[in-house]
Amino acid sequence: MEANGRSSKLAGFFNEMSSQGRPVVQESPKLDLELYIQNYKGRTRYDRLYHIGRTSTVLCVEALKAAIAEAKSGNDVGAYRNAVDTLREVAPNEPEAKFDQGWADAREISNKKETQRLEAQLRGYKNNLVRESVRIGHEDLGRHYEAIGALQKSMESFANMRPDAGTSKHLVEVGKHLVRVAMHMRDWPVVIHNVGKVITLAPQEFATDMKTSSRYLRAARAIAQMQAGSFEEAARNVVSIPMSGDRSWNEQEIASPNDIASYGAILALATMERPALRASVLESSTFRPYLELEPHLRKALNFYVNGKYKACLEILESYRPEYLLDLHLHRHIPDLYRMIRTKCIVQYLIPYSYISLDSLSQMFGTPGVPIAREICQMIRSGALNARINSIEKQLVLLSPDPRAVLQREALDTATWFQKQSLDRMRTISLKAAGLEARTPRRVVLASGDSRNVDDGWYSDGRDPMDMAL
Repeated sequence: MEANGRSSKLAGFFNEMSSQGRPVVQESPKLDLELYIQNYKGRTRYDRLYHIGRTSTVLCVEALKAAIAEAKSGNDVGAYRNAVDTLREVAPNEPEAKFDQGWADAREISNKKETQRLEAQLRGYKNNLVRESVRIGHEDLGRHYEAIGALQKSMESFANMRPDAGTSKHLVEVGKHLVRVAMHMRDWPVVIHNVGKVITLAPQEFATDMKTSSRYLRAARAIAQMQAGSFEEAARNVVSIPMSGDRSWNEQEIASPNDIASYGAILALATMERPALRASVLESSTFRPYLELEPHLRKALNFYVNGKYKACLEILESYRPEYLLDLHLHRHIPDLYRMIRTKCIVQYLIPYSYISLDSLSQMFGTPGVPIAREICQMIRSGALNARINSIEKQLVLLSPDPRAVLQREALDTATWFQKQSLDRMRTISLKAAGLEARTPRRVVLASGDSRNVDDGWYSDGRDPMDMAL
């Protein structure tokens, strides 16, 4: 009876999650929850456990219990309350589903005292006018706010560190703090903005590939671009993240090396053509070490590059439940898988002038979804230039008219020659008038801005670049 009651509550809970547009994973995932969560540290451990608890029907109770234990090991009373409330909906008879009011009250009192102590300490530092102490005071207060779940106040405290940052290393640390908290808040434009600030203010630190800060910020930027729907940019950034020689990843606050392998492989499959996929992913000395952590993805990439599209799609489908449990990837799996599937079908059809729908269904068909309906959607979207012969049950591939192609190329060539002729005539006229046209140079001013300046000289011999600087 108790088991039936839990099953009904689970079904009701996940029906509600599905109605809200959240993914629901019914299958038993391949991951071991305890080993999986060991790949992370910091606040993301709770976030990932809580996401799995609201996504997987199999791991729901186990993940929520682990999330409650993770919250009680910290200071965030709000996170603990959310996990307990969710567990109470699916398994009210579990001991962990009872809210520990004594712990919550004691933790709130402790948090309030610590907040007052750190604020008083910061005021003392400001009165003493010691910049380094003020910077550290803001950092301590920001970490405290982050630990108790006051993320907006944490952002403000970390942002206040910037005026007192005296070196490029300090600027990078400020950027890392802001990026981490913004990721917890799911504020992706702020993540991209702060990574850009670090690149501008401390470019040498960011450009050093083996620096932990560089890898951390590159990973954060790639995840934010993926969340914003910029899959191509995200793919290029993920596959350019170097792996540390000692495999010491501080990036585990946001993503593990296995996550980087998954993000890079799936994004690359969805957005890159075969030559770029081979050069930038499979044969890349930068990204290849990540694929060693996820051999099934390396196999899928090899299958795609070698034209074995069905085997590639089968591997990806078998791991769909695991990717739906990922905190950052789950929202985009339907779109990315659809893009990969479309690419596979288009590449498979290149050698054919026509093909029967039955043979196409044997290769790419999915249960319950007629292949003709999927092909129609591809034709309407412009991904496939073809027509369906409903009488013969064939897909007829359309090739462009060679005459039209030749005419378009001839017109493009004529337009190019016309533009070149006009440019040369202008240059001849300028030289005949004793003038000279030069490309303006771009200089960086002391303020950090850049602008184009004339490449000439002033009448008194001064260089305008010196004047700009």
